[in-house]
Amino acid sequence: MTSAWFLRFGVIFALIGLALGIYMGKAHDFTLMTVHAHINLVGWVSFFLAGLFYAVRPAADNRLAVAHIAAALPGMISLTTGIFGSVTGQPWGPPVAILGAFLVLAGFLLFTINVFRHAEGPRQA
Repeated sequence: MTSAWFLRFGVIFALIGLALGIYMGKAHDFTLMTVHAHINLVGWVSFFLAGLFYAVRPAADNRLAVAHIAAALPGMISLTTGIFGSVTGQPWGPPVAILGAFLVLAGFLLFTINVFRHAEGPRQA
């Protein structure tokens, strides 16, 4: 089930985001604040909400949902890795972040289509 994978990756991103936030607070170095924000919002929140949607709308947990995670997961990893590279001055950072952003966008467009197709549940008499 795609819903389970979104939920699992969502909590993994939450743990990574929390750990990074704790590290930044302990070190009093907030250079990676943008990475932290993207891990928490795009990773934890978006992935977990998608997982919940697919769990409550089983008809939406289909090939489109598989394509969604196939784009969103490598996109999320590329996006946050690229942002890390950008804020630490690595020349590879911006192109990797841009690639990741477009993959995340593609995944979210697929999710949007799936939500519009399956947002309404079965009608009750």
